[in-house]
Amino acid sequence: MDKIILKQLQFYGYHGLFPEERKLGQRFMVDLELFLDLQQAGTTDAMEDSVHYGEVFNIVQSIVEGEPKNLIETVAETIAKSLLESFHLLSACRVQVIKPNPPIDGQYHSVAVEIYREKK
Repeated sequence: MDKIILKQLQFYGYHGLFPEERKLGQRFMVDLELFLDLQQAGTTDAMEDSVHYGEVFNIVQSIVEGEPKNLIETVAETIAKSLLESFHLLSACRVQVIKPNPPIDGQYHSVAVEIYREKK
């Protein structure tokens, strides 16, 4: 299956369990794989045969910068559901939500959740 890939979309949000996360906020990154047939778009060179990256970005931004959630798992589910509902050409999506600086003692690069959802 063909896919469109968007990497390291960056946003500032207020998700987390701890009061300081809800008050101060933090940076989040999102990686996406959008699964759809791109042959028609490649042949016609027409936007209506693909998915507009700017619209995808705006949807993800409204979720990550919107209403705070306790878990990044919920953020990922909300993104996947919204994308699958918004773009009729999508058959599935993979969403990774990355929290580069969670309040964890110790050394690490980041924490993330990744989900794969298909249209029903």
